[in-house]
Amino acid sequence: MNVFEIYEGSSPVVLGFPHGGVWIPEAIENRLNPAGVGRADTDWHIFRLYSGLLDDATTVQATFHRYVVDANRPPDGESLYPGQNTTGLCPLTDFDGQPIWKDGEEPGVEEIEARRRTYHAPYHAALAEQIERIKAIHGVALLFDCHSIRSVIPHLFEGKLPDFNIGTNSGASCAPVLERSIADDCGSVTGYTHVLNGRFKGGWTTRHCGHPETGVHAIQLELAQSTYMAETPPWAYDDAKAGRLREHLRTALRHLESLAREGLF
Repeated sequence: MNVFEIYEGSSPVVLGFPHGGVWIPEAIENRLNPAGVGRADTDWHIFRLYSGLLDDATTVQATFHRYVVDANRPPDGESLYPGQNTTGLCPLTDFDGQPIWKDGEEPGVEEIEARRRTYHAPYHAALAEQIERIKAIHGVALLFDCHSIRSVIPHLFEGKLPDFNIGTNSGASCAPVLERSIADDCGSVTGYTHVLNGRFKGGWTTRHCGHPETGVHAIQLELAQSTYMAETPPWAYDDAKAGRLREHLRTALRHLESLAREGLF
């Protein structure tokens, strides 16, 4: 199986999906315990949620699951949130802090490096290639990194997560006008909550790719899964919730695209 799937569009916006994949090679899955096999930490239905929202946007999807290797973690394994609970490049636990591997089956240093080369590096090479292709067309490119997570995970954060969690690496990964646009759109929607650079400030993808001075901007949006699906197995997609959310996402993406096309930053 290919480790990523690409649709090449012409919009200045590139949609990234590092955590929507569910594929785990059999040899690796056989070493997971039931919690690992359950794949609870998947960004369930994320590509379906965004599909068709923005005409001719490039999409880059990782097909492999984050338990194989996490495509949104630094390749050197350094923590994105020092001092806070999180998961690593090749997670040993799930988001609840529970082991995901059978005893003695955890990946070692050499295996983690092999997985990085096999999955993580090709995904990011493909993403970088698409960003540069779009930048060559428009002079700028905006990576919108699409994520979702359960709204209540005590091991990672207190209380209930806001519905829209916008990450711009504290403003460093995109132009201020783009940050204001997505924050205003998320903040003006009745019935939803939002935060800018709260618990999630953008993962490695946002921080690595977003360099406004080079014409490449990056924004991560971490959605609470309660906005569009059931947060317990079998993780069912909720058409009514998702339909309402999609309209708001469409508006936000189109505003960002218009700013990028017009060069208003």
